[in-house]
Amino acid sequence: MSSQPDQQYTIAALYHFAKIEKLEEKKNSVLEMCRSHGIRGTIILAKEGVNGTISGSHDGIKTVLKHLKSWPGIDDIEIKYSFSDKSNFNRMKVKVKDEIVTMGKPNIDPTINAGTYVEPSDWNDLISREDVMVIDTRNTFEFDVGRFKGAVNPITKEFNQFPDWADSLSSKSDKPNAVAMYCTGGIRCEKATTYMKNIGFNEVYHLKGGILKYLEEIPENDSLWEDECFVFDQRVSLKHGLVEGDYMLCYGCQNPLSPEDREEPMFELGVSCPKCYGVLSQRDRERFRERQLQIRLARERGERHLKDNSAKRPYTNKPHD
Repeated sequence: MSSQPDQQYTIAALYHFAKIEKLEEKKNSVLEMCRSHGIRGTIILAKEGVNGTISGSHDGIKTVLKHLKSWPGIDDIEIKYSFSDKSNFNRMKVKVKDEIVTMGKPNIDPTINAGTYVEPSDWNDLISREDVMVIDTRNTFEFDVGRFKGAVNPITKEFNQFPDWADSLSSKSDKPNAVAMYCTGGIRCEKATTYMKNIGFNEVYHLKGGILKYLEEIPENDSLWEDECFVFDQRVSLKHGLVEGDYMLCYGCQNPLSPEDREEPMFELGVSCPKCYGVLSQRDRERFRERQLQIRLARERGERHLKDNSAKRPYTNKPHD
């Protein structure tokens, strides 16, 4: 684990593809360990591997990761660290699912046919090649927050829509000879690059460690990243150096909002934003306003309202990917 700065909480985004057995038994053991060490976040287990983001003390995170690495085939698990002055999660969840990242293609096995890893230090040269199509495998709302220069947006709402877009690209007469793919932490690219190779793309690359590793290692002056990177916790977005960004979530629609969005007249903290103002009912507005009032009154009393997950933003509890 890299050296810890002054922030109290260590955040570990992790994943690994490997065959895992006795899922319920492992679920119970890791949940008990996380709770006993004050760890919060989400871990997803499936027969194909493990995926999650957890937050807690340096020693607590270290203990939980040691436990995960003791499982057969998980010893070289991919982990990315960042740090914060708050937990960024409200509770600890461990879920058993069919997939650790849902693509809906059960025969995709990244342990056999994934794309070629590219280190962050080599990424700029690759995506600057004229014969390379740069593909963002994330969803559109993530792309809107930030993306690599010149990247293509497949315009998906869920990752399981990506194969249809890839099939369409593959059928074109002018399809690219080489593709360079990226996502937040790398896990979606494991499956996406495998799928691309399975449908006939031969020169398929993906950014090792994802955007998070790139933002950690590449100085901003040398970077080809534009804007910020959306993350699935209360920080909402990160900048270079994995510093907390300027975005927040709209409580009404859960879309990320830039500082410019929050200057719009349709923005009302905890109620609405330009993206949902026209679709919220009056009943929704009144309900959200009452919630904000109760949060404000609780703060004035020095208490924490049940729904007050952050002074900056609403709450979403999903693992990094």
